[in-house]
Amino acid sequence: MTVNVYEQYFEAEHEFGGVPRRAALVTLVSDSEAGMISYKAAVSFFPHRDEEDYAVSYDDYYETEVYSAGGRRSKKREKAFLAELPAIIDSLSEEKGAKVFWDRPLREARLG
Repeated sequence: MTVNVYEQYFEAEHEFGGVPRRAALVTLVSDSEAGMISYKAAVSFFPHRDEEDYAVSYDDYYETEVYSAGGRRSKKREKAFLAELPAIIDSLSEEKGAKVFWDRPLREARLG
């Protein structure tokens, strides 16, 4: 079962495919199957042309697995991953020349 543990929109800066990207969707996703649990951190940069444009285009998408082992979801583990999430996403973004502005959220966080 796949669960969005966390997702939030932020202002961002990147250009991909000749299109300026002004926002990012940051997520932490949990996937459990057959006694195994994994967590992935991901960021998707999208144009955000106006205040109502939240059409996320997944062509400028980057993810990394932050954990995989036997077991099940753990609130304590998820809390630790959420604390590390900005650094993980910054690392992914810097490799691509992109930036997420953590102090400029566009919407409230959704926790699952």
